[in-house]
Amino acid sequence: MGTHNINFSEQFEFTGKVKTLSIVGIVFGIAAVAYGFLSGHQERTFANLLLMGYYFACVCMSGMFFLAVQFVAQAGWSASILRVPQAMAKTLPIAAVILVAIISAGLFFEHSIIEHGQNVTVPYLYKHWATHGLAEEGSEHYDAIIAGKSVFLNKPFFLARQILFLGVYSIFAIMFTKFSYNEDLAGGLNSYRKSFKNACIFLVIYGFTTPIFAFDTIMSLEAHWFSTMFGWYNFAAMWVSALATIAIIIILLRRAGYMQWVNNSHLHNLGQFIFGFSIFWTYVWFAQFLLIYYANMPEETVYFYKRFEYYKFWFFLNLAMNFLAPVLFLMDRDNKRKDVKLLFVAIVVLLGHWVDYYQMIMPGAVEEGTNGFSFIEIGTAVGFVGLFTFTVLTALSKKPLIAKNHPLLQESLHHQL
Repeated sequence: MGTHNINFSEQFEFTGKVKTLSIVGIVFGIAAVAYGFLSGHQERTFANLLLMGYYFACVCMSGMFFLAVQFVAQAGWSASILRVPQAMAKTLPIAAVILVAIISAGLFFEHSIIEHGQNVTVPYLYKHWATHGLAEEGSEHYDAIIAGKSVFLNKPFFLARQILFLGVYSIFAIMFTKFSYNEDLAGGLNSYRKSFKNACIFLVIYGFTTPIFAFDTIMSLEAHWFSTMFGWYNFAAMWVSALATIAIIIILLRRAGYMQWVNNSHLHNLGQFIFGFSIFWTYVWFAQFLLIYYANMPEETVYFYKRFEYYKFWFFLNLAMNFLAPVLFLMDRDNKRKDVKLLFVAIVVLLGHWVDYYQMIMPGAVEEGTNGFSFIEIGTAVGFVGLFTFTVLTALSKKPLIAKNHPLLQESLHHQL
């Protein structure tokens, strides 16, 4: 591919129908959340806010992870598409603030429920460990298992970890985007070397803290249960979701006339990643149960029993969307190179991991028998999709769509598989 026809100053204009639809989506989401709170479904509304707030943050975090991996691997193929994950990373501080606000509100706002014939006051989120008296000996609500975990699972330390992890991730996100934009202005290798060094540091921090972040935010909704695989299960889900998001944005930008330097080989690489890590997600999904099975721990199977018994449709839909769809459609080499099929699979995978997170969160956050699907679920999801679209595309529109002084840009522009 020749480079003489490439406009290195090309910028995305975030106007028109896309911007209008994103704002409409945000308003629709606000209406759904308001309806949930005003109609007496506060617990379910908080669960949906946690689901989408976590999903929003995870996709932005994984966009930054994509950047770090490319820098550490000194990958050339991706140099011309880095502006898309950079826009996702730049949005992370907003996603982090929203998620911390949702978690804080869910922890400190309380309501009354009937449990074992008694009226108990519990928080809307994390009631299995954050309810008053669970860790206090002599209390009528005392729970020995929760008391044993109370050094780790207590409100101040829990919120401190959330703020620390998301704060550190956000700092690295700002640094990566700053280095890239400085590279555009000054050229040379100084900014690239800084990106490489900080990416190495970030990947070590991210690798150690992401499982803890997943344990805290999602697994502690059911604090009596524990899985050593849960962190990596979540990592696989958030990583595949980010890859699918990157693919969707790039394909839609190409169709709108932008980023014409992206060719079928770039799509092929993204398709390979989506295919491979969908298989990895399935492996971890199954291994999580297999470990419990061959270790002969029947008390741990309650986690899967609840999902299979009360959420059976979602259980099998989860597997079909996140395993069967990528395998059946992306196993063929040509399908990875066709934007129509790759776009379809990426959308299915993105929706599939919403189902995945729905299954992780709802059984522990909402009382049994309230596993319905209504305007609250749809509206909250649409609202966050609108918010993600608005914030990411706003960030994407601020700078040129290509990192013109990236040292490996020519390799990317001539990328062929």
